[in-house]
Amino acid sequence: MHFEILGDITEVETFASGSGIREIARLRRIYGRGRWRKRKGIAQVRLSNGSTHLAEIHWYEAAGIGRKEFKIKSLFRPT
Repeated sequence: MHFEILGDITEVETFASGSGIREIARLRRIYGRGRWRKRKGIAQVRLSNGSTHLAEIHWYEAAGIGRKEFKIKSLFRPT
């Protein structure tokens, strides 16, 4: 599902890092070595059908590389 993040991500939390990330080998192969973290937060998103929702999103992040591979884990309420 394609989506666009509207505004800031709030309640950001790291819940896995380094070898605790199952996809660490793939991330390093595609994006390069770095101190990878798996993070989550709450953001307003616009879905491909045009509706907007509050959603919990997850992504991978490393210093010097940035945020990669955003995905929606749950939608809360349409706005």
